[in-house]
Amino acid sequence: MLESHEALVDYMTPLGLHHIMWGGHHYGPAPWWDSEKRDDWNPVYYHRADAQGLGFDRTATGSNTVSQYHKAVRDRLANLITCPEKYLLWFHHVAWDYPLRSGRTLWDELALHYQRGVDWMRATRKAWDSLADVIDAERHRAVAKKLAIQERDAIYWRDACLLYFQTFSKRPLPAGVEKPQKTLEEYKATSLPW
Repeated sequence: MLESHEALVDYMTPLGLHHIMWGGHHYGPAPWWDSEKRDDWNPVYYHRADAQGLGFDRTATGSNTVSQYHKAVRDRLANLITCPEKYLLWFHHVAWDYPLRSGRTLWDELALHYQRGVDWMRATRKAWDSLADVIDAERHRAVAKKLAIQERDAIYWRDACLLYFQTFSKRPLPAGVEKPQKTLEEYKATSLPW
């Protein structure tokens, strides 16, 4: 379970994406959300997806909020090459075909992060299921139920976000990423059940 935080980041906010949840209750993905009164209450404000790329430019060429950091940190974060990838889209608007440290493009890496979160949830559920004989039944059922919800949520996040961002990237899903279970219109029509 110590790895669960990174799995959640993978399927909700990979590579520095942030604030891409449903308006009002904030449960579930809605990167398309743009109906709040203030711009900075809307996910579209934070991810800035367009045909060129994804992410919020907080460097001197954008909002320059990176200037609030100590010089050594600011210089590292403001440089596309030295910015840690887990903060990349928080500080930079990055081209869809920009090569990341893995050698994959931003689009492919983004999609694979979402899939990795789903894969981790599935593996965790399987590992938990294998403990049925050594954990009391009531506790085992309670945790199994929560893990099932988390797997469902991971799939929902992956599919909704990738379908939406794909409308801008115009790129196919890379090998190893499952095809979405619904259409983007279906995801936009209702929030993740909670």
